[in-house]
Amino acid sequence: MRSPTISFALVIFMMSGSLSQAQVSQPDDKAAAAASNVASKEEVNELRSEVAAQRQTIEELKALVEKLAEAKIGVSDNAPAQVRPVAEASPRATNASGESPLRLRNAVLLEAEAMPLVDQAKPAAAPPKKDTPLAAGWNGEHFFIKSADGQFSISPYGYLDTDYRAYKGDGAPSDTFLIRRARFGFQGNYGSHFDFAILTDANSTTGAVVRDAYLNVRIRPELQFQAGQFKEPFAQETGIGATNLDFVERGFQALLYTSTNTAYRSPGITLHGDISGGAIQWWAGAFNGRGGVTANNTNEAEFVGRLRFYPFRKGKNDWTKQLAFGGSISHSRSRGLDNDVSFNAALPDAAYTFFPALRINGPIERYEGEFTYLKGPMALRGEYVQMQQQRWGVGSETPGGLGFLSLPGVGAKAWNIGTTFLLTGEKRPENGTPKVKSPLFGPDTPGGKGRGIGAWEVAVRYTGIQAKAPGADFTNFSLTPGFVPSYDYHTDEITLGLNWYPNYWVKYMVNLGIDQLHQPSTTGQIPQNFFVIMQRLQFRF
Repeated sequence: MRSPTISFALVIFMMSGSLSQAQVSQPDDKAAAAASNVASKEEVNELRSEVAAQRQTIEELKALVEKLAEAKIGVSDNAPAQVRPVAEASPRATNASGESPLRLRNAVLLEAEAMPLVDQAKPAAAPPKKDTPLAAGWNGEHFFIKSADGQFSISPYGYLDTDYRAYKGDGAPSDTFLIRRARFGFQGNYGSHFDFAILTDANSTTGAVVRDAYLNVRIRPELQFQAGQFKEPFAQETGIGATNLDFVERGFQALLYTSTNTAYRSPGITLHGDISGGAIQWWAGAFNGRGGVTANNTNEAEFVGRLRFYPFRKGKNDWTKQLAFGGSISHSRSRGLDNDVSFNAALPDAAYTFFPALRINGPIERYEGEFTYLKGPMALRGEYVQMQQQRWGVGSETPGGLGFLSLPGVGAKAWNIGTTFLLTGEKRPENGTPKVKSPLFGPDTPGGKGRGIGAWEVAVRYTGIQAKAPGADFTNFSLTPGFVPSYDYHTDEITLGLNWYPNYWVKYMVNLGIDQLHQPSTTGQIPQNFFVIMQRLQFRF
């Protein structure tokens, strides 16, 4: 775009040329007149003086244009400079016809209108700021989409467990392939205080497709609030994700956990936090206690509390830093009118059911103790759980019984202790996947690189459970005479395991379980040992 200075100069030169041509043409006109009338010497001298004056004026205009070009005077885009005759810039007299006679002067013939100056010290206005696009990528654990300011992020995540199970024993299930879990969801955050997660299970067999759906508010590390549907904070192994279990299935103590029918999840709320940098962790919550997406059937919520201590976490001794212990309690209520029954006694590997389902009605109490010890590639974990389910007003449980007599409650206790060791030297995290040093194939481990045989881990576990329901004699009772039998059964299991991590996101597990059935609960079954081989290929993202 041409500058105002150059445009101004072009106008000056054009008008100057016209004036010069007009002035120069005057001698020609006078010469023509002289052809008819001889000019006097005075007229010739006067003509020469006028031509010289015009030439001087032209030189002065040229010098003025050069100075304007060198001045670098900025002109605003909103007020472009205009060039007008001086006569238009000031009032002038008009003749009788309303026209103004044109008078040429030897001085400056044209003047430029005042042009606004630009303050060189003031920076020019910045162009409108464009919206920064979203950021997307891979953070080493999950894919993510994040806002430009970092205040919002979301990540898809999920995992798939495909099993093959083989059984040997009288009355054992058939060998089978099994999709144990097929879960997919999203997790993320709003700002620095809100976390959320939504997780569904495409392979749910209980009718509850939604597993997790919650919002967590981090008021401060010591005080957080969570609401929605999620795992009830009871016991140690519920805090370990399904992708980070040491064995294919949890131990027998998990049979006594809360909300076992929907993977330990139930709608509710909880307060929790980490005190002193995680040296103390606490949870206190209230839930429906009926399983996932299920309304409560009593006016009494299921209350859960848990404490976990890391007494040496801030110490300098590496042998004790990763020692943790704690405990949990819960209180809930069953309802006989809804046909509530005692805990599900089918073993996690589905080899058999060791205890019958009995009608219950009244309070349910649970108590749990736990410990974890980690040192380099080694991990040692243990748990003990005890539960009492009351049978108030359930009747004599005899055919045709009409009374609602109370019976002794159902009591159960279970234990689990297991250890793992990474043969390839990786460090065992408390709740996570080992950082595979040398993956066999696939992406490199976050923070590492190289190829090798993957990570190999051996595992050993002993777990057991015992349940008791004392009987009652109502043979002398006039309304509903009868006799309620006693049940006192127990079973245990020894498991040998081998875990292989070809890379950070894939795990292959082989478990050999020896289930020892001591008192069968099924008519016709005999005490014996069942052998169960479970294989699992797991992929997560």
